[in-house]
Amino acid sequence: MNQDERFGLDKNVRLLGPLKLDSGAEFAPIECAYETYGTLNSDKSNAVLICHALTGDQYAASTHPVTGKDGWWLNLVGEGKPVDPNHDFIICINVIGSCLGSSGPSSVDPSTEKPYGMDFPVITIADMVRAQAILLDHLGIETLAAVIGGSMGGMQALSWTVQFPQRVKSAIIIASAARQSAQNIAFHEVGRQSIMADPRWAKGDYYDGDPPTSGLAVARMAAHITYLSEEGLTKKFGRRLQDRDEKSFGFDADFQIESYLRHQGISFVDRFDANSYLYITRAMDYFDLADDYGGVLANAFKGTKTRFCVISFDSDWLYPTSESRRIVHAINAAGGNVSFVELESPFGHDSFLLPAPEMNEIINGFLKAAP
Repeated sequence: MNQDERFGLDKNVRLLGPLKLDSGAEFAPIECAYETYGTLNSDKSNAVLICHALTGDQYAASTHPVTGKDGWWLNLVGEGKPVDPNHDFIICINVIGSCLGSSGPSSVDPSTEKPYGMDFPVITIADMVRAQAILLDHLGIETLAAVIGGSMGGMQALSWTVQFPQRVKSAIIIASAARQSAQNIAFHEVGRQSIMADPRWAKGDYYDGDPPTSGLAVARMAAHITYLSEEGLTKKFGRRLQDRDEKSFGFDADFQIESYLRHQGISFVDRFDANSYLYITRAMDYFDLADDYGGVLANAFKGTKTRFCVISFDSDWLYPTSESRRIVHAINAAGGNVSFVELESPFGHDSFLLPAPEMNEIINGFLKAAP
């Protein structure tokens, strides 16, 4: 199998829909941007859906067209890796609400021929998943051998198993939760307010002018702190000064950690849309899988035939192990098939995106054990 057969770049399809939203609205048409790796087999039984996190995209294992960087999950996806295009047909879809080709606030509204801006409907994680299901229908894929996601991707994977249980054989949930905590909603609100306080935000109508890069950069800086751990920050930066021997006694970036966060903020605004950040963080805040089941999470998994693998990291305080255990307990209470492991890592929430041999071994074993 040659490179061109395995890697499809910048696929985009317009689907008529309509997509019924949790808000009660309907949205159409739906633009879906996605990447595929590998070849769908004759009985269409080898499809693996990769779900991306908040600021991720469809370029899980291919070069990003804006940044030129390698795919964000090359540690997991690739030849000889747990998710291998030599035998899996891998799909990664840019979620609706985002800004890398799928319908979102920066997309052009066909009724006005202008970007939707804040006229784009408020969406949920479940809405994202329903849009993905419409795309899979379009591709003729009825069943997923596995759905895999970390962080917000894990929320999508969980939603898949609840909304479409008959379509998901296996699900791998990494560094995630079945609900957004009050603490995480608070962090998101700080980020949103920083964007909306930027005068260039202009109530979301900035596409013909300068975007609110200052507000978005600060939002990214605040969020990035939550992806790390104190131990990881201390090991990497400590209190070391940045390119100087003495403190400046001013407000320049005296410390390496300050310089690092500023770099994260500045680089982020080149690839992400501020309005998309508002919409996707709001979708995460609304996520509570037990909401439609009388507040009892186990009821969401009642009768499930899906095999689950849940993975957490001991230094992750954004989605701590307690949240993973809550998922596991609920699946157990529903009589489901679930395995769980907490891995050691000093790198906090971002551990699932970094080289993690133990995680790869667990995922590889879980996928190979599938009947």
